[in-house]
Amino acid sequence: MAQGHSVTSGTPVTAERAEYIARVMSALGTASRVRILGRLREGPCNVGELARAVEMAQPAVSQQLRLLRDLGLVVGMRTGRSTTYSLYDSHVAMLLDESLRHIEHLATGTPDTIWPILAPPDNGTTGATMTEDHTHQTPHVHEHGH
Repeated sequence: MAQGHSVTSGTPVTAERAEYIARVMSALGTASRVRILGRLREGPCNVGELARAVEMAQPAVSQQLRLLRDLGLVVGMRTGRSTTYSLYDSHVAMLLDESLRHIEHLATGTPDTIWPILAPPDNGTTGATMTEDHTHQTPHVHEHGH
């Protein structure tokens, strides 16, 4: 499945690509799906193992896996009556990794640059808001091998 690609910061986001990216981002907009992908990031497993790991009913996990499979985020390998699921490839793991890095990066900001979602739940405050653009002295470089 490993393929080289030529995506750079100059690669255009065409209407078709934007539509697909929006569908993927929408799928990642549900915490249960992100938790399923997070568990699969640790290694392949079957629906029962996934259901226990993410504390969901098996039919609900199966439904989420169908959507994730249709979007090319997970694959299933059938062996007899059992199916073992895994992430489609390392790019899916990198989506999760980069999201986690982004959250960690935001958490290191000053109080006026931290997104409200990073505030502890039920802490009696409404959270901080971004009042100015978040800028960097140097751009981030994201390297990964294939």
